[in-house]
Amino acid sequence: MTDFAPEKPGVAPVAVATPAPAAVPVKRIVGALVALGVLSGATLYYLHARHLEDTDDAQIDGEITNISARVPGTIIAVQVSDNQTVKAGDVIAELDPTDYEVAVAQARAVLAQAEAVFQAENPSVSMTETTNQTSLSSAEADVSSTESGLIAADREIKQLAAQLELARANAKNADEERQRADKLGASGSISQAEIDRLRTTSEAAQANVAAVSAGLAGAQARLSQAQSRITSARSHVTELRANAPRQLDVRRASVGAREAAVALARAQLRQAELNLGYVKIVAPVNGIVGRKAMSLGDRIQAGQQLAAISRVEDLWVTANFRETQIRDMRVGQPAAIKVDALELELHGTVESIGGATGSRFSLFPPENASGNYVKVVQRIPVRLHLNPGQAGTDRLRPGMSVEPEVTVR
Repeated sequence: MTDFAPEKPGVAPVAVATPAPAAVPVKRIVGALVALGVLSGATLYYLHARHLEDTDDAQIDGEITNISARVPGTIIAVQVSDNQTVKAGDVIAELDPTDYEVAVAQARAVLAQAEAVFQAENPSVSMTETTNQTSLSSAEADVSSTESGLIAADREIKQLAAQLELARANAKNADEERQRADKLGASGSISQAEIDRLRTTSEAAQANVAAVSAGLAGAQARLSQAQSRITSARSHVTELRANAPRQLDVRRASVGAREAAVALARAQLRQAELNLGYVKIVAPVNGIVGRKAMSLGDRIQAGQQLAAISRVEDLWVTANFRETQIRDMRVGQPAAIKVDALELELHGTVESIGGATGSRFSLFPPENASGNYVKVVQRIPVRLHLNPGQAGTDRLRPGMSVEPEVTVR
C-alpha cells in the first residue's frame, strides 16, 4: 500500500511505503509454535528417557571351550573344519593308537605277573602262623618232658644216696665181723670156712658200696644234663614266643607289598586304557568349531590347543554401564536389546551386576595412590539374560555389538 504526502506549494507529491500490518504476527506465531514443539519433544524425551539406562558398550557373550589333546601323538584323521557345527561326543580328530595299544598290553602282562606273585605269597601268612604255633607247642612239650626227667633224676639221686648210706653201713659191719673172725681164727676158735665166708661178705659189701656210688654219680650226671636241657628248652620257648609275632608281621608285610603291587599294576593298566581312549579327541560340548589348528600328520603334544568350540546355544549380553547408570538398576529389570548386525530387537532381563569395575579386572589395574590420579567415570559389567524362544537368537554369535536399554523405573 502506497500513501502520498500532503502537497506543499512548489513541491511535487512523494510516495511513502507502509508495511503490511499482518506480516510481523505470522513470523512470531511460527517461531512460538516451533519453540513449543521443541520444548514439548524435549520434555517427552526426558520423561521417557529418565526411565531407561542404555549403553553402546555391550556385546553378545558366551562360553568358548578350547579343545586340546590329553596325550601326545601323530594325527591320523581330522573330522571337522572351521565353522562346522558339532555335538558333544562327536569325534574331532584321531591320533595313531599303536604306541598306546602296546602300553595296554604291557600293563596287562605286569598285572598278571603281580597277581601270580600275590597268589603265591598270600598263603605264607597262615603257613607261618601254623608253623610257629606247632614249634611253640613242641618246645613247651620239650620243657615239660625235661622238667619231668629232672624230677625223676632228683628222686633217683635221693634214692641212691639212701642206698649208699645203707651199703656203707653194711660194708662197715661186714668189715668189723671179718676183723673179729681173723682174731678168733688166730686162736683157733672158729673154722677157716667161717673166716672165708665173713671175708667174702665184707668184700661183697664193699663192692656194693662202689656200685651204689657209681649209680649215684650217674644219676647226678643225668640231673646236670636235665638241668642243661631244661634251660635250653626254656630259652627256645622264650625265643619262639618273641620271634613268632615278628615273623608273622614280616610275612604279612610281604603279602601287603604284593597286594600293593597288584593295585599299582591295575592302576597302570587303567591309565594305559585311558590313554588309548584319548587317541580319539571328541567335542565336550555342542557348538561351532573355530580356530582349528591341526592337520593330518601333525605331531602334537599333551595340552596343545587344537581348536575352539563356541557354545552358541547358551548366550547372554555383557553390558558395561557407567557407574552413574546403575544407581537404580536391579536384578530382574526388563531390557530391550538392539543387535547391530541383524537389525533385530531382543528382550531380556538383568541377571547380575558385576562385583568390580572393568578396570579392576584388567591385567594392570590403575593405582590411584601413585600421585597421577585423574578421575574417570568407571564402567561396571552387567549381565543380561536373553529371554528364551525369541526369533533370530540362533543367528547370534559371541562378540556381536548390541545396544541394550534397561528399564530402571
